[in-house]
Amino acid sequence: MVKAEKKPLRERVKVVGPGVIVAASFIGPGTVTTATGAGASFGFALLWAVIFSIVTTIILQEMCSRLGIITGKGLGAAIRDQFTNPLLKYGSMWLMIIAIVFGCAAYIAGDLLGTSLGLTTLTGVSENTIGPVVGIIILLLGLSGSYKLIERVMIVLISVMSVTFVTTMVTAQPDPAELFQGAFIPSIPPEAIITVIAIVGTTVVPYNLFLHSENVKERWSEPGHLKEARLDVFLSIGLGGLITAAILITSGATIRGLEVESVADLALQLEPLLGSWATAFISIGLFAAGFSSALASPLGAAVTVSSVLKWKRGMKNIRFKLVFLSVMVIGIVFSGLGFEPLDVLLFAQALNGLILPFVSIMLLVIMNNKNRLGHYVNHWKMNLVGGVIVLVCMFLGGYSIVDAIMAFTS
Repeated sequence: MVKAEKKPLRERVKVVGPGVIVAASFIGPGTVTTATGAGASFGFALLWAVIFSIVTTIILQEMCSRLGIITGKGLGAAIRDQFTNPLLKYGSMWLMIIAIVFGCAAYIAGDLLGTSLGLTTLTGVSENTIGPVVGIIILLLGLSGSYKLIERVMIVLISVMSVTFVTTMVTAQPDPAELFQGAFIPSIPPEAIITVIAIVGTTVVPYNLFLHSENVKERWSEPGHLKEARLDVFLSIGLGGLITAAILITSGATIRGLEVESVADLALQLEPLLGSWATAFISIGLFAAGFSSALASPLGAAVTVSSVLKWKRGMKNIRFKLVFLSVMVIGIVFSGLGFEPLDVLLFAQALNGLILPFVSIMLLVIMNNKNRLGHYVNHWKMNLVGGVIVLVCMFLGGYSIVDAIMAFTS
């Protein structure tokens, strides 16, 4: 028997694409700061939370990928078609559109300012000056209407983040026994529950579910492509998880016990390890993280609206570009006016808490619709895991809303 010839590594890696956009999206300034603070405050104890959040993301994004390939429709269109009752149909449609568009608009300002921190550290120019400039660059990139161009930019950015943060992790020389304990023996140290929720909440992002279900259609179009699509999800989001873990591990190994107010504090503690390159490494990594997330936010808003309202021609549709433009303009204006990023992100957190449980429940319902998916519906094991994820999302959503209300009233 002649053995099947294995594909070269270069050919196998070519399946990476739509999943990279998801990974690059959730690794933004919020994730970098949260992971840094988790490592500094609790060492490696919360590494399991990173693993849990990545597994959760992989499961949800695999469902969205399968939905897009088998039905040829995105999650937005699927939710719209799920109901026949006009009140449920249009109520769910506009709830998603309003919540996700406003949430993305809120996040984009914080992402632009976070992106600018890296360049500000290197150049000394104010974040409120660099932020709008970065926003205009992202705006031009999005208005190009080229999915391939955006995908390639995201691949480059996540490659930069991988090299930056994984290199710092290896250089930090963490203790293997502590790593194993933190990764596979879950524990929640005193006062760590909010950080656990933040780690999961910054990884499981509602608009990424819409974004991925649409983007897979640009690459794959038949059931035979499911294997490649799943490999893309595992590799891309797994790499995103590795980057998040690397940030937590690095801070846990180098600045444990110190209060971290910003990711810039991490660079100071890496100087003994990386010398004069410490600031440059962290600044470049932060820029890449912020840029990728800032690009994905308006893209996610535009894709959601386009999918729900069934606009044709994808990113080349003028209405798609108008939504992208509107969200970007809001972000550019807010980043230039000097608003506090944390206040803006807090508002986005409340909206995220409202929409995430609903989207998770709807996704699970849709993935059990045999009329739509045939024998590609979820099997019982996937439904069991999905049910647990829905409960977690409901808890996170409820907690994020309460936390936001308490923060606003305090």
